[in-house]
Amino acid sequence: MKFAMSARPDLNWLRAFTFVIYGITVLSSSYFPLYFSHLGFSGSQIGYLYAVGPFISMFTNMFWSMTSDRYQTIQKIMMVLLIGQLVMITFLSYMSSFYIIFIFITMFNFFWYPLNPLTDTMAIQTAQRYGKNFIIIRVFGSIGYAFFALFIGYVLGAAGTSSTMYICMGVITLAFLFSTRLRDSKAQSKKKMKISELWTILRQKELLWFFACVFCLAIPYRMNDAFIALTLKQLGASEGLIGWSMLASAVSEIPIFFLLNKYGDKFKELPLLAFASLMFAVRFLFMSMTHEPSMVIIIQMMHSVTFGIYYVTAVRYITRMIPDQFRATGLGLFAVVWSSAAGLMSGLFGGMLFENAGRSSFYFVAVGLSFLAFIGFLSRHLLNSSGSTSTHMNG
Repeated sequence: MKFAMSARPDLNWLRAFTFVIYGITVLSSSYFPLYFSHLGFSGSQIGYLYAVGPFISMFTNMFWSMTSDRYQTIQKIMMVLLIGQLVMITFLSYMSSFYIIFIFITMFNFFWYPLNPLTDTMAIQTAQRYGKNFIIIRVFGSIGYAFFALFIGYVLGAAGTSSTMYICMGVITLAFLFSTRLRDSKAQSKKKMKISELWTILRQKELLWFFACVFCLAIPYRMNDAFIALTLKQLGASEGLIGWSMLASAVSEIPIFFLLNKYGDKFKELPLLAFASLMFAVRFLFMSMTHEPSMVIIIQMMHSVTFGIYYVTAVRYITRMIPDQFRATGLGLFAVVWSSAAGLMSGLFGGMLFENAGRSSFYFVAVGLSFLAFIGFLSRHLLNSSGSTSTHMNG
């Protein structure tokens, strides 16, 4: 895979932008819980803070994505989202009351959650413009996540957890500056978006089954995402070691992205999704049994055969199932299921489970839900295969 650094400036600016916005993801998903713990909030309170953003983002993801499809602009909307994030983080840096932070973290998520699916949409459309796979752009998100996970961990280790919001301001500002250099992407299809057509597409049984399985898998993934830092803290890890654990997971998915870019089209999506779900179950089983922070870093490397395979395959599935003029809306709905609805459930019940039942029970529940997703994806594949065989025989 070749990365020309001068011939396609719009491609390179999008890579840089993708690199930086995953720094915001690192902060929001992994370091914000530590910051709230530093303020004295309990596990249940942190769970509520983690849940309220996904709740409101169930509406905002669709709102911003449908607005993007209707007005055929992604860049301008992303700039608005980043400005909104920066304002909310500035306010949050001065707050310490749980109830006030509850309000402002909700407003922050109003602007944060739609950013990644819109970036994925722009990456897909930009890659299509050059006849490439979107992975050549998305891989820079993994590199950015790895870099910021380690960098922020060491900065917070030196400056203290209280500096979290100031670091976030800097990362968002940098992302905004890069966003001004992006080339706006428009759908290749000239057809206007019609809600009635979108509704017909989303009512497909296979698509509904897919979203149900995604939801089952997303809950344990988001549970781990929200409480991995607190798990490591319980095991005696430093902020630097927490950064290394996130670095391990992010770096491990990069070679998988390259392999799937080269060979992924040779495999059907549903069997790959079933395999990733089974590996998630194994990963969380190991997490329930470990008592050493160093072992967590090794387990985090299973991110490659879990999220790495799942994410690329799921986006490929959505791209195949949903027409081009509905692309942002389709990925927005995927984000609602994967991030918003699952984040709400994992925050509300994951926080209480982690606090009251303990880490082992917390991860045993994650194992069960992951295995349920495995059964769902596999059974859908078997149904499709038997249906195809039956059609062929009848023909």
